[in-house]
Amino acid sequence: MVSPKNYRLGAILLFAAALASLLVTLYAYFTPLTGVTGTAGALLVVVANVILLLAALVLPGLQGRGMRNLVRVLVLLGLIGTAFAGLLLHLWTVPVAMAVGLIGLIIDMTRPARAAPVTATRG
Repeated sequence: MVSPKNYRLGAILLFAAALASLLVTLYAYFTPLTGVTGTAGALLVVVANVILLLAALVLPGLQGRGMRNLVRVLVLLGLIGTAFAGLLLHLWTVPVAMAVGLIGLIIDMTRPARAAPVTATRG
């Protein structure tokens, strides 16, 4: 039997990828001579990563199929947009982290739509 905890791995991976990307982007935003210090583009990527972090926290708790699929589509768009913005900012680790986040999203998609009822068997 598959444990429900195994399906949280996707959200954990998504959270870790967004956190890594956030740390890299915050470093580039605040450190002088990175080329993107104080720019609006770097700040936009910071905000996008915070939104992805929040989505990774919300995703495991969603029960309805429609809401879960909506959040997944929005996370996918966020991953693509953040990866593209990272490329434009020459922060090469951001697209790599977003690729890891995409793997986490794919793992989360393998979660069943409804938890199967637990039945006890007697031997």
